[in-house]
Amino acid sequence: MTRHPKPDVAQVITDLILEKIAAGTAPWLKPWTSTSTRPHRHNGVPYSGINTFFLWAVAESRGYASPYWMTFRQALELGAHVRKGESGSFSVFYSSARKTDTDRQTGEATEKTIRFMKWNHVFNASQIEGLPTHYYPEPPNPKAIGALSAGVQAFLDAIPIRVVHGGDSAHYTPSTDTVTLPPPQAFHSIEAYFSTRCHELGHATGSPKRLGRQFGKRFGDDAYAFEEIVALSGQSAPCLSLH
Repeated sequence: MTRHPKPDVAQVITDLILEKIAAGTAPWLKPWTSTSTRPHRHNGVPYSGINTFFLWAVAESRGYASPYWMTFRQALELGAHVRKGESGSFSVFYSSARKTDTDRQTGEATEKTIRFMKWNHVFNASQIEGLPTHYYPEPPNPKAIGALSAGVQAFLDAIPIRVVHGGDSAHYTPSTDTVTLPPPQAFHSIEAYFSTRCHELGHATGSPKRLGRQFGKRFGDDAYAFEEIVALSGQSAPCLSLH
């Protein structure tokens, strides 16, 4: 029996997301109404973290319309089956274990917690036959722009971070815990305004009173690059929940 090498799941996820960004088709940004919303588990619980971005990218690449993902066994438990020849994707989760190290000289034992990544093979409902009908969504009815904008505005206004409008730049100031933006009418579209506001609010999560991240001192250093990735996540992650 031939043994296949264990996949480097973290690298597979990273490569796909970078491929989409390099192609100019970031999977979390779509200027049209889509049936494929935030990825969900078979029980309706939404995925979080890197699973959200990765399964978005997979669905966009393969044209899956359903937001639901499940394992082979979960499909069977629902009375359904994965179509022959279909290829699975990954969902990852972290686990931990306690390890005891003993000093050879003193005999003193110390315990430490080791975190490690595990993964499951999952399939999109579009790859599965026999599921209940709600796993196969109908084409959506587009929301009116006015109603959508009102909902997004209400979401942003509920975030307890001071936002000041004025000037010709968008930035977050850690010393005053303030987001500064040009006036909404200066943006090319209301979507561009909301996107930029979410980006700067993403930076604000790094405040010492919140997550306490290092913001980086200049463009190109590691902390600066990491901070921009965080802000891009904050800019894009609300899209599927609010659209």
